[in-house]
Amino acid sequence: MKFPEKYRDLLDDKPKVFAYLATVMDDGSPQVTPVWFNSDDKYLLINTAVGRVKDRNMKARPRVALCIADPNDPYRYVQIRGKVVEFTTEGANEHIDTLAWKYRGIRKYDNYQPGMQRIIYKILPESIDEH
Repeated sequence: MKFPEKYRDLLDDKPKVFAYLATVMDDGSPQVTPVWFNSDDKYLLINTAVGRVKDRNMKARPRVALCIADPNDPYRYVQIRGKVVEFTTEGANEHIDTLAWKYRGIRKYDNYQPGMQRIIYKILPESIDEH
């Protein structure tokens, strides 16, 4: 699904735009987390640590929703419903470094915990609502 042109700036690496990722818990209740993300023009890419709630939820139930709001105008946002089509630990440390540069202006992610393994989730947008 093509991302609407008038909202493409929300995918750029320049503004520090957060996505709010909704996943589904075992009991069917929603869980929402603000996340760093970027895009490869087809997929939204989310990076997290293996074992976190969103990691467990996306592996078990790959349907997700995201809200991406303009940091300068919170009434300008897109709502995305999609599915996780792939996840991998390969390249995940480099990816979190890329996101650390985008969001914090540092070259290396500095919040590693002992034993932490990073994982990248590829999310394919299936429905995009403009607001």
